[in-house]
Amino acid sequence: MIDSRDRRHLERCVDLAEETLSAGNEPFGSILVSQDGETLLEAVNEVGGGDPTRHPEFAIARWAAENLAPEQRAKAVVYTSGEHCPMCSAAHAWAGLGRIVYASSAAQLTAWQGELGAAPSPVAPLPIRDVAPGVPVDGPVDDLATRVRDLHRRSNERG
Repeated sequence: MIDSRDRRHLERCVDLAEETLSAGNEPFGSILVSQDGETLLEAVNEVGGGDPTRHPEFAIARWAAENLAPEQRAKAVVYTSGEHCPMCSAAHAWAGLGRIVYASSAAQLTAWQGELGAAPSPVAPLPIRDVAPGVPVDGPVDDLATRVRDLHRRSNERG
């Protein structure tokens, strides 16, 4: 169940996705939030530099593993503009992070890529639940997903 606090964090993720799109990256933004509601880390997609693994969710998993105790990781929440890819889902589970809340789903992104004539992902668009079945997951949020779709449209037009 997505509440007003979740929504506020998701809106920030979509804003981050827009910011990183303007910087020449793919439109994905994520936030790591402590059990107490403190934003611990904001991360954006950085694949524009040539490394296709520079996903924000992967960066969050690495940072959390290096900076948080296991019990802190388990109680933290990752908010993200788009559902984790399989690489990021696995990193999230291996790091022992808690709940994931996303604005748009992998299924939505796959459909948008087809509609926009974009190249498909080189990795199967598996839902988080298929890759990391023990991780609690909530999403998508329809109106925020519409904003994310527009960012992907803009990204595709940019080429």
